Amino acid sequence: MKILVTGAAGFIGFHLCQRLLERGDTVVGIDNINDYYEVSLKENRLAQLKPQEAFTFYQLDLCDRPGIEKLFSDHHFDAVANMAAQAGVRYSLENPYAYVDSNLVGFMNILECCRHHQIKHLVFASSSSVYGSNKTVPFSVEDYVDYPVSLYAATKKANELMAHSYSHLYNIPVTGLRFFTVYGPWGRPDMAMFIFTKAILADRPINIFNYGDMKRDFTYVDDVVEGVVRVIDRIPTAGEDGTEIGGVKTTAPYKVYNIGNNKPVELMYLIEVLEKLLGKKAEKNMLPMQPGDLAITYANVDSLIEDVGFQPSTPIEVGVERFISWYKSYYNVGSRE
Repeated sequence: MKILVTGAAGFIGFHLCQRLLERGDTVVGIDNINDYYEVSLKENRLAQLKPQEAFTFYQLDLCDRPGIEKLFSDHHFDAVANMAAQAGVRYSLENPYAYVDSNLVGFMNILECCRHHQIKHLVFASSSSVYGSNKTVPFSVEDYVDYPVSLYAATKKANELMAHSYSHLYNIPVTGLRFFTVYGPWGRPDMAMFIFTKAILADRPINIFNYGDMKRDFTYVDDVVEGVVRVIDRIPTAGEDGTEIGGVKTTAPYKVYNIGNNKPVELMYLIEVLEKLLGKKAEKNMLPMQPGDLAITYANVDSLIEDVGFQPSTPIEVGVERFISWYKSYYNVGSRE
């Protein structure tokens, strides 16, 4: 297939491009290369992709409506994997307009182009943050999720609603994916795994929120990408979705899946694993919960198993070891910090 991957210089987008290219797809990647975190990391991810013959890259912002329209007109994509977004719960408290621009206006441009260019399947990244302070665990796609606790979560929920309306109105096959705390090599520097590793190696204290009483469904990036690829290949049809929310089922060709490890890990245990693998103890600052954070994330992946026959399963110990190995190599830890 010929597939557009937005956010191709991002963590998940980069890994997804690699996987699609490995299996023989033609991939067009776009990214605006913003400076939310170190640009050099994004450029180095792209450097792994650009030499590959079946990969084409454009530096392009989702908010550039004429640019996005020209891209779709020029390339005639079979499928679109929208992995681009302004990420991060905490940053949404500081810079809310970045989330409106990228996650709402940008996503609208993608939907309009999918509508006018007969895209066979739109797959887009949602987030486990849509579950808010959901008390029912594990989190199910059948749960009621209308009370987000951060603007980031609200934009992701809005994406799901926007996508459903376009799927319903224009019969566009659409699948939303709620990712759960993705980590691994080439990861994001604003995520806990990266922050903790960097601080421990530099003998700096780490901030532990909610006094350590937190659990996360840490999901290894290879598992996430395998789930995304399988979902891309499974095009939903009208009326097939058995999900019932508030007594209502959709008749649109629209699906939502959780992609999570289905095994929450206590934050303090993650730190123990990091300490053991790094051979150093962490200095810990115990702090109260931050606004917009969740005490637990925990994915029910029954529908993912049923529909595409896949369940993320990489143990936290294995995934963290692979991340640390990459981190030390990438940053030349040992010769310089």
